[in-house]
Amino acid sequence: MNDKKYTIAITGLNNIDSPGPGVPVIRGIKDSDLNARIIGLAYENLEPGIYMPGLVDKTYLMPFPSTGSEAFLERLAYIHEKENIDIIIPNFDSELYLFIKYSEQLLNMGIHTFLPSLYQFEERHKDNLSEYAKKYNITVPANKAVVNSKDLADLPKPITYPYYIKGKFYEAFKVNNYNQGVFYFNKLSAKWGLPVIVQQSIKGTEVNVIALGDGEGNTMAAVAMRKQYITDKGKAWGGITINDERLLEITHHIIKETKWKGAMELEMIKTEEGDYYLIEINPRIPAWVYLAVGAGQNIPEMLCRLALGEKVEPKETYECGKMFIRYSWDLIGDISDFEKIIVFGEL
Repeated sequence: MNDKKYTIAITGLNNIDSPGPGVPVIRGIKDSDLNARIIGLAYENLEPGIYMPGLVDKTYLMPFPSTGSEAFLERLAYIHEKENIDIIIPNFDSELYLFIKYSEQLLNMGIHTFLPSLYQFEERHKDNLSEYAKKYNITVPANKAVVNSKDLADLPKPITYPYYIKGKFYEAFKVNNYNQGVFYFNKLSAKWGLPVIVQQSIKGTEVNVIALGDGEGNTMAAVAMRKQYITDKGKAWGGITINDERLLEITHHIIKETKWKGAMELEMIKTEEGDYYLIEINPRIPAWVYLAVGAGQNIPEMLCRLALGEKVEPKETYECGKMFIRYSWDLIGDISDFEKIIVFGEL
């Protein structure tokens, strides 16, 4: 076993009601054989992961991805100069474009990533899902990308009420009438930009898979779960690992056909008739990744080892009936820490 100490930078420390994956990713790494120093990369000064004792060794504030590539690269270069980063694991959809686009530049600096290509990332966008489904022979609900709220008055068949309206990167709301649709369209487009996606609601059980592809068509890890408790934002607040061979078959098929590189989450609806509808592909580690770790597949560790070019054996089994439940926990800190992150941008 390699005893070298690696410096691993991780984003997504916002462990709130719509949690980022950063905290469970760090927990997975700390549970592994990797000898790691953890650098937190935060976009806001109140992300709880900054202040959680024993979680990160140091945190730096990052400029929002919307600030542009220059500020992003400048800040990363400054952090790398001080910390000598070996691996970065980005955990937000909205930042992935920059990390993927500049992955070669980061590698030249000595920073490893393990991310999908720009083509893979763009191809599975919500507004491309129908084409994606045709190309890879997957079933998806009827959907339409909308750029004007007036289009909601004349949606193509078979889209009918109720449907879901989804933001380009995050958030989805169930819509039962035109006025609701316009309200949520305005909310989502203001927050995440255009297009906004309308997707037919499908009756059934939501089932999800977290998976890891090696970039050559092989599935290195895959764990299926069923959501047991869902928040008003549609986030899993409780879930249980399940044995669903068809769900895992679909996952292996997608990774094989697309040669997906990196982590992904498949969100699917299983109907009473046993049909599976793909509703979304998230091109990153999801926030419930620690359930996979608990079930026997430490995906954060495997992703780090793949990023470093190490040989990793695929995990083909996991424990079914493993359950996770999220909970709130009040952290007591000192205002001086908060002031440091605001004034200096690091803690």
